[in-house]
This record gives sequence, structure tokens and C-alpha cells, in this order.
Amino acid sequence: MQNNTFSTLFVGQNIIKLKEVDSTNNYLKNLASKSEPLSEGTVIMADHQLAGRGQQDTIWQTEPGKNISASLFLKPGFLPIQKQFYLNMAVSIAISEALSAFLPNAVKIKWPNDIYYDGKKMGGILIENSLSGSSIKSSVIGFGLNINQAKFLAELDLKATSVFQILHKNVDLQLILEKIFVYMEKYYLNLKTSKYSFLNEIYIKQLLNFETPARYKQNGRVFEGVIKGVRENGILAMEINGEIHDFSFKEIEYIHTK
Repeated sequence: MQNNTFSTLFVGQNIIKLKEVDSTNNYLKNLASKSEPLSEGTVIMADHQLAGRGQQDTIWQTEPGKNISASLFLKPGFLPIQKQFYLNMAVSIAISEALSAFLPNAVKIKWPNDIYYDGKKMGGILIENSLSGSSIKSSVIGFGLNINQAKFLAELDLKATSVFQILHKNVDLQLILEKIFVYMEKYYLNLKTSKYSFLNEIYIKQLLNFETPARYKQNGRVFEGVIKGVRENGILAMEINGEIHDFSFKEIEYIHTK
């Protein structure tokens, strides 16, 4: 563990930097399972992830040394299980606002927690909670962000983007991490003081295609829908042909238009 000088109270104050690892989330979960207590705010960073994962075990590919692959350890024992999606909101807001500080336009959140810019994916978040009774014992929050990657595989080129592709220059990863940690701590402390309505309001405001017609796919069927909101449990509420339909995670797929 290394002590850092980030301007935070606890997020990122203890950081472990690795050259290569299968998954920062897996590494952090193994570390947290050891008998020695792990301090809240500990971060695992890797230059290269061999098996970075997204939602439902989709693989997240990244170019070594050019992007951010990290996992954060939190202990939100104050958060009831039925409100755990608010942690997702807090983390998603933090990352989108941190990245927006470096870019000409606002970064958006594609429900539930993908990070988008100008219709293209810039990163993703994977939160794995350890439960204890009716509350969350600990959370491992993994995030992968395209920062200085100049090119993507052909099949991803129309769907993915990076800070480098937008600004046409490299950005100091340390500066972006500093901003992410500051915002992570800010919104986590808002969550700790039960500011659920506040978090929901910001999350909705940053949500990609909120109140905007867009095309989606479900079981091979393409349709147009308008996102109307997100329920407390994270279910997406969408209007289709004048009727409200609810969708769980991974039930529908956003169709890229670029």
C-alpha cells in the first residue's frame, strides 16, 4: 500500500498499483476477505487487466498503460439493501462529472452505469456488494475508462471513444484520478446522509436519452422508446407507444446511431 496526497479524506488515500492482474475487482475482493481489516477508500489500480469484466461478465478490453482500470473498496453499512441502486447512482454521477471537467461537453450515463460521450461508450462500472442481513457489508466498485487510447478494434470503433479521441491529446491519468476520487467521496458522503432525492435528480439529469426518443432492441425486436425515469430498485421506466414499460438490467440494448 502506498500513501497518497489526493485531496480527499479517505477515497484513494491507500492505493495499490499493479502492472497486471486478472481483474482489479477480484484482487480487491480477495484482499478484503483476508483476516486483516481493509481500510475504506482503498483503491486497486492496474496498468493492464487480463479479464476485466462489465455487467453480467461481459469482457472489457483496454490498451495497457493508457487507460484507467481500478477498483474502490467502500463499507456502506448504513445503506439498506433495497436502496443499493443509490450507490450505483452516486458512483455513476461522480465519474461522469469528473470526466466532464476535462471535456468540452457533458458526459452522460447510459442506464444503469455505462459512461458515454456524444453517443459513444467511454467506460463502464461494475459494483459487487457483499451483504450482511438487511444491509451492505462492503462494496467493490470497479471502473474502466478509456482515457489515452487512440484506436479501438474495428468492431468497437463506431461504439467506443476516449478522452484522447475527443481532445486529440494525452491527459495525465493522475489528474483524472484525483478528480474522480474527489467526486466519489463527495457523492458517497451525500449517500451517507440519505440524500436520495438529490442523487436521483442529478442521475436523471445526466441520463443518456432521458425524455428523448431513441431506438432499442429486445430479443431481436427493434423499437423506439422514451426513458421516463428510474425506479428506486434501478428498474428503467420507458414509454413505448404511449404506455409505460419496466425493464430490468440487460433486458434491452441501446442501438448506437453513430
